[in-house]
Amino acid sequence: MELNFLKLKTMNKIIIAGGSGFLGNVLENYFTKKQYNVIILTRSPKRKNEVFWDAINLGKWTKELENAQILINLTGKSVDCRYTEKNKKEIYNSRINATKVLGTAINLCKSPPNLWLNSSTATIYKHSLEKEMTEENGDIGNDFSMNIAKSWENTFYSITNSNTRKIALRTSIVLGKNGGALTPLKKLTKLGLGGKQGSGKQKVSWIHELDFARAIHFLIQKDNLKGNFNLSVKSPTNNKTLMKKLREILKNPFGINHPIGLLKFGAKLIGTETELVLKSRNVIPKRLLDNGFKFTHDNLELALIDLLK
Repeated sequence: MELNFLKLKTMNKIIIAGGSGFLGNVLENYFTKKQYNVIILTRSPKRKNEVFWDAINLGKWTKELENAQILINLTGKSVDCRYTEKNKKEIYNSRINATKVLGTAINLCKSPPNLWLNSSTATIYKHSLEKEMTEENGDIGNDFSMNIAKSWENTFYSITNSNTRKIALRTSIVLGKNGGALTPLKKLTKLGLGGKQGSGKQKVSWIHELDFARAIHFLIQKDNLKGNFNLSVKSPTNNKTLMKKLREILKNPFGINHPIGLLKFGAKLIGTETELVLKSRNVIPKRLLDNGFKFTHDNLELALIDLLK
């Protein structure tokens, strides 16, 4: 009986690299409830299930990959910053270095993880108000953010891991209770600043935090699936509608609009970039839908009510 338990625990072992932030917490809570043994690789370990790594060099953390079922890599400096040359370099290096060292560590395992899910981003697609961006037919452009995403995926797929299935997660905006984009939007709305940003027509591709975790679990269970997957609801909203729904739910009917000039000024003040709110992300999760994934929260109003209650 004890041997069977130990075998089950090993088979259900998930390693989350860079898992100490918002998305890591979402996944850890979800998979712990599903009886998985979750190990977090982090620069600042504080708990028993956290192991030190610097996201650059091989070390004792590599032992955790041995016999693990799943590796999920979320590592990368936040893009919520000014795109100075220093920050650009850190954004690039944090993603590329972590991906490279994980690929090397997998190949050093006698029994490597069955599946490696590596973060990417729905920002890999061009600004689009009309065309729906699917995995197969989406337009990938040429600017800083899109080039970072392309380099990230190219690095991921360029590493040969013969015994490990690989999936790149092109994740849209994750709406959650305790972090992510919803936190600052909630604050703005409560302060009476929750009007549309720019024209308000820009598409907002989003996914509820529970469906983010459920989609990853779905991909784990479907062992025939690999490659790129968009993680977003099937029908994007737009910025004007998102802000209107937030005002209604938070019972603050007044919301100052943010013209582009004001957004640029404000972005400099708080140290971020307007791209985060002005780019139109018109992303469709075609591969998830084609393979039978069902969303629990694909209605924006109901999702916001659930997260803000």
